[in-house]
Amino acid sequence: MNNTFELFKKRFLEIEQMGWISSHRAGNDGGVGNTLEDLLDIAENNYQLPDMGEWEIKSHRSTSNSLLTLFHTEPEPRSAKIVPSILLPKYGWQHQEAGLKYPNSERSFRATLHFTEYSDRGLKVSLDYDKKQLYIDFDYTKISERHNAWKETLEKGVGLDNFAIRPYWSFDSIQKILDTKIANLLYVNVDRKTVDGVEFFKYQNFEAYMKPTLERFLRLVEDGSIYVDFDARTGHNHGTKIRIRPSRKIDLYDVHIEV
Repeated sequence: MNNTFELFKKRFLEIEQMGWISSHRAGNDGGVGNTLEDLLDIAENNYQLPDMGEWEIKSHRSTSNSLLTLFHTEPEPRSAKIVPSILLPKYGWQHQEAGLKYPNSERSFRATLHFTEYSDRGLKVSLDYDKKQLYIDFDYTKISERHNAWKETLEKGVGLDNFAIRPYWSFDSIQKILDTKIANLLYVNVDRKTVDGVEFFKYQNFEAYMKPTLERFLRLVEDGSIYVDFDARTGHNHGTKIRIRPSRKIDLYDVHIEV
């Protein structure tokens, strides 16, 4: 442990003693993390750098089963601008709020994918150990009948073959993020309640994780615990996230300490 860890521990104990704290981001799904960052005086960032010194800080509602975002990373090759130039315009579908909140032409490419099965749009996470890549695979035979209209637009447009330029992440690029962005993780457990429409958080305790490995990461991919989450619409890519089931984060790291 180091001085940054001890500083966080000291400040966290002060926050813990504050009890219930109203959200600093009303109506924001990320309010639990944003509020903690404000209390710690940390600027919000999605860059490949830790939040506090060499420590990345994640917070999660104790009763939530939602996936935990490990890091943001756009697919390679970066020069192809895969999401805005290929996935969204060529493989996207009409946004559910097209004609309401957005113009009729609004398209969407939102998909949470993993290794163990194809999505109902024929997409899944795959691994190529020869090329040392995690990549996205497309198989039109796996498209659900309820997406037949979308399948027909693909057939008339880009075609039903697999991606001409497949979206991928090299093992080397994943290793680099493991060694920098999330090499040391502080995971904060949070209780939540709502009073008269106002959301409150109580920051209860935290855990420290250190030394993630690529081997562990790939094993978690293979058992379906790591997800690739796309979230793009016309004119706005919210960013591609690598996410994990919270209960499996312990299996990503060599060292785990409960504080």
